[in-house]
Amino acid sequence: MSFAIATQKRRSIRALQPISPVPDRNIIDLASNALLYVPSAFNSQTTRLTIHFSEAHRKLWSITGAALETNLGSERYKSSGSADKINAYSKGYGTILFWDDIEVLEQMKKGAADHYKDKAEEWVHQSNGMHQYYLWVALEEHGLGVNVQHYNPLIDEGVRKEWGISGSWKLRAQMVFGLPEKGTLVGEKEQKVAIEERLKVFHIDGEEEGKL
Repeated sequence: MSFAIATQKRRSIRALQPISPVPDRNIIDLASNALLYVPSAFNSQTTRLTIHFSEAHRKLWSITGAALETNLGSERYKSSGSADKINAYSKGYGTILFWDDIEVLEQMKKGAADHYKDKAEEWVHQSNGMHQYYLWVALEEHGLGVNVQHYNPLIDEGVRKEWGISGSWKLRAQMVFGLPEKGTLVGEKEQKVAIEERLKVFHIDGEEEGKL
């Protein structure tokens, strides 16, 4: 499957099995390639990743569930469907956590020209998002279903403590992956605004400008 086709097929898949069609090493290599080759402003390389397989994956979602239950209260945690969601995520094969190294961000701010300083955080977020997109599509290409969650900053401290993560790393997203449950159907992606309203093209030889 090409990267372009995988992009078209990519969806949020939440019904996952604790199975992977590829070895763990393949997934580690994908994460390594993301860190090596996905761009960042001024090549600052602020994105950090942790991959949680097997028991570490289940422990991660146990930490998340406990933090959420404490935050919401037991009754609301169960009645709101949050407990069911956490249980579903824990049934996946693994989770990739996406972090930003704030220490590197601050260094980039200090070294940046004055007219760039207020853009540094925005650029760091953009780079992290590109890492997420790269890995989401790459995992899809390898036959894995994926969904992305955002329980940060609620779980940051618990995760740092459990795995000895640097205090300068700030959690941005949690990417759950696994083999899609049998019978999972992926429909066409809903387009809420017509493509003609979202894309304008200028200076096409022999064609009217501003139209597809």
